[in-house]
Amino acid sequence: MAELAQPALAPRIWQVGALCRAIAEALEGRFNPVAVRGEISGFSRAASGHCYFQLKDGEGQLRCAMFRRAAGLLDFSPRDGDSVEVQGRLGVYEPRGDLQLIVESLTRAGQGALFEQFLRLKARLEAEGLFDAARKRPLPVMPRGIGLVTSTGAAALHDVVTALRRRVPHIPVTLAPAAVQGGQAPADLVRALGSLYRIAETGAIDVILLVRGGGSIEDLWAFNDEQLARTVAQSPVPVISGVGHETDFTIADFVADLRAPTPTAAAELAAQPQAAWLGALELSAGRLQVAAWRRLDTESQRLDSTAAHLGRPSARMASQQLRLAHAGQGLRYAVRARLQAAEGLLDTRQGALQAALRQRVQRAQDGLERSRLRLELLDPRLVLQRGYALLTDLDGAAITSVVQTRAGQPLRAALADGEVDLTVTPRRLV
Repeated sequence: MAELAQPALAPRIWQVGALCRAIAEALEGRFNPVAVRGEISGFSRAASGHCYFQLKDGEGQLRCAMFRRAAGLLDFSPRDGDSVEVQGRLGVYEPRGDLQLIVESLTRAGQGALFEQFLRLKARLEAEGLFDAARKRPLPVMPRGIGLVTSTGAAALHDVVTALRRRVPHIPVTLAPAAVQGGQAPADLVRALGSLYRIAETGAIDVILLVRGGGSIEDLWAFNDEQLARTVAQSPVPVISGVGHETDFTIADFVADLRAPTPTAAAELAAQPQAAWLGALELSAGRLQVAAWRRLDTESQRLDSTAAHLGRPSARMASQQLRLAHAGQGLRYAVRARLQAAEGLLDTRQGALQAALRQRVQRAQDGLERSRLRLELLDPRLVLQRGYALLTDLDGAAITSVVQTRAGQPLRAALADGEVDLTVTPRRLV
């Protein structure tokens, strides 16, 4: 007799929320914590600061949520299409029954290994002193020329050239083109810098800009090259590094004399704007003109004062001649006294001493004669003998301009052999 089939056990009936919680607990115990690599899609940042996106590859996709606290730790701005690595916890969003990954950290794919290389090289070069503030050089205030290293196809080239034309159109710019991304880029950058160094040694370049636009850590990796860092450190002139955006840092930034947050900022730091120099020049010219007029006024007053106190040259001549005569007489008395003393004390050396004293007397007399000749050359009568006259009023004040006279005024003219009294007729101005 056939056995009767046993009825199948009825499945457990779940409440929806309970089933979601059970699935979430199973995921928690089976997978978490979990790390996933994929491509960002549909990235958005809510007003609350939370971020939402899909993580996908060729075979599937996963809904992700990154709360404000974790999003605030990001060192870049995620965008659709970015290849990333995330760490977090799988769960179920019970109100919709959706599987989602709560992201606790997010980095660009491969960034971890590259970042470790970056930190190791940074630590080694820093220990060698390549980053020391003491070796950083000040930028030239007014460079004679600016060197520029970047790619001819980069947006950074347009930004830098535009900024330099606006601020310092008078300063020549020398471009040394180089690849700024890819395996060949480090060697290209080293070669371009070397060509500018040779120009700088001639004095034609006083500062160099090393620039490129922003990008991922992979895009900027050429500027983390050790050989490039050492080449930057050997520059004969200051180097400004403007690589990436404000939050991007490369080894070249640390070695350069100055790091700019963007390529445009690097151009603005290279030289002060032309308008500022023109304004300073105009201000200096105005101050110089005022000082010159002030000095001219002062010297004119001194000249007037000297002329007023000069008096008649003949009187000063007589005074100088009298002083010279007194000095000559005193010198003769002194020489005679010393000769007499020497004759009484040094009989055995009388001949030699007298000869020496005669030489001394002769030198003194020669000096006296030269002084007399120089004084005679100052005699205004020599000028008067050439047909000139010294014109004064009756009080002896010198008349040097027609504006000092009036019609009918009595004057006196000193000539070489005497004086003549004159009367002013109606004056004429030349």
